[in-house]
Amino acid sequence: MIQGLNLDPEAPAYWQEACEALALHSPVWVNLIQRHSDRALRSRGAPYETMLRSLVGQQISVKAADAVWTRVLDALNNLITSDSLLALSDDTLKATGLSRQKIAYARALSEFEQNGLLTLELLDGMDDEACTRHLCEIKGVGRWTAQMFLMFCLRRPNVWPVDDIGVQRGISRQFFEGEPIGPKEALQFGEKLKPWRTVAAWYLWRSLDPAVVDY
Repeated sequence: MIQGLNLDPEAPAYWQEACEALALHSPVWVNLIQRHSDRALRSRGAPYETMLRSLVGQQISVKAADAVWTRVLDALNNLITSDSLLALSDDTLKATGLSRQKIAYARALSEFEQNGLLTLELLDGMDDEACTRHLCEIKGVGRWTAQMFLMFCLRRPNVWPVDDIGVQRGISRQFFEGEPIGPKEALQFGEKLKPWRTVAAWYLWRSLDPAVVDY
């Protein structure tokens, strides 16, 4: 057993066990895990806040997303609730930098939450695939966004976003000497990483960019 692979006191309960299991697969994982032992996966907030932040950040850079999110928070007076958002006019939301499409997404998410469909009690009772399908019923939420939610908010241990470019590039650079990797190859590669694919994806992202991303 390899001890002390991660030193983050806020790591999910399964993180150390997952690191030990991955380390047995390849020295590459040992290197990645030891190089990034300072942090583990963390969540920034509750379900509504996490999903709203994901929708705000779609298809724009991290820097731009942070700027828009800051303005959204100001418009909400730092009260991140569906009631607060639905009370804002389209013009107010547009002034934060949200597109008309993202305003529609934010309102759809808010209504979804108000209907009791985003509670942890409900989501925790679903397996990964059922939960992903459920979240994809929200306008603007696709499979990737739902998977990020499962990973970062629900902290599910075995989520494997094969369509994620970072995951594909990480596999390519770390294990296949830069040869292109697509979703099919990523899916096959991930089979041997069960049931800790969330952890594997997180370290693959950090192999490309040491900066920690939280949702």
